[in-house]
Amino acid sequence: MKVKGFLQDVTGASRVTNARRKRISSGSYLNVYSDPIREVAKEVHPDPFKVRVVYVTDASPTARTFRLVPCEGKLPPFEAGQYVSFQDLRIGDTLTTRPFSISSAPFEARSEDPFFEVTIRKGKDNGFVSNYFYNEVKEGDEFTVEMPFGQFFHEPMRDAKNAVALAGGSGITPFVSMAKEINHGTLDMNLTILYGSVSSKDIILKETLDSVESDRVKVVHVISGEEDYPGEKGFLTAELIRKYSSGDTTYYVCGPLPMYHFVRGELAKLEVPEKRIRMEVFGAPVDITKADGYPECSAQTFRLTVVRGVHEDVIEASSLESLAVAMERAGIPNNTRCRSGACGYCRCKLLSGEVFVPAEGDGRRYADKMYGYVHACSAYPLTDCKIKIIIK
Repeated sequence: MKVKGFLQDVTGASRVTNARRKRISSGSYLNVYSDPIREVAKEVHPDPFKVRVVYVTDASPTARTFRLVPCEGKLPPFEAGQYVSFQDLRIGDTLTTRPFSISSAPFEARSEDPFFEVTIRKGKDNGFVSNYFYNEVKEGDEFTVEMPFGQFFHEPMRDAKNAVALAGGSGITPFVSMAKEINHGTLDMNLTILYGSVSSKDIILKETLDSVESDRVKVVHVISGEEDYPGEKGFLTAELIRKYSSGDTTYYVCGPLPMYHFVRGELAKLEVPEKRIRMEVFGAPVDITKADGYPECSAQTFRLTVVRGVHEDVIEASSLESLAVAMERAGIPNNTRCRSGACGYCRCKLLSGEVFVPAEGDGRRYADKMYGYVHACSAYPLTDCKIKIIIK
């Protein structure tokens, strides 16, 4: 054994300690710590931020497009097909949120003058928030938003390069975003849009759809309310879908809930595998009593106790509206994003009582079902209830 080497090993710890002390004493008292991964995550998923409306234009006789820009800083990156959530919308005594698909393309949010657009049709969403936007929102208005959200976008490792979009009504908006991004050269897919409308005179974003047609984007209008329409007529049937499909295809579906039911049946006729079907979240049912499994009972009003930390509120809750809507009507803040039971932002603990959760709007994890958690946007009271919401 070498004595010199042995002594170096024994005294090694003290040398390291002395070196650390010298480094610490020579360091700055300022906090210069940085975490590159956290910084990237913050850029991709920022906190809620302010945006301002800079342009409003008609997208059809019943819909309008709103262009929004950040009040400061830049917009986070997003995928074509994702949505933005408008936060803290105060309409009368109601404090609510609403998600809207982004109808502009991601590359437009990366330009020198970044912006994003939402296209909203009046009369939808029970006419509440959509009519507010259509009738009242103007240039200069400011909103708090959070983005991006949603899984309704093309992922080349999962989805086929050929895609057929099955759209109805305002469900055209995410596909306009995709079409623009394809033509810009930043989305590698071939897209055929089968767009169902009642009238050829009320096609949302008709001029934009005409402009995005290219060798990689095809738009087919399908009109159900005009017998003399010269193009495709009727509904998005299996026969029509087969006509415009080729090879391995991923099918994207976005539109009103009745259309989802119909289209899913038509895709089943074509024996399309589930992995090739992408369904956008569809929002709350217009009439929950028509949902499969809803118990036969008359509309009732119950007592809903909302626990927030040590604070409790007792409010009224209708059996025809979700717990989230009841809280919003009472002005109680609650985190909602998708409003379809999918994302889990409004997850809360059901302490007592009974609720109905429609199978189509039940995006809970298995453990949440076991331990009594519900998503407030898709849970409807059947008795007096007590819930504890998570303060974020």
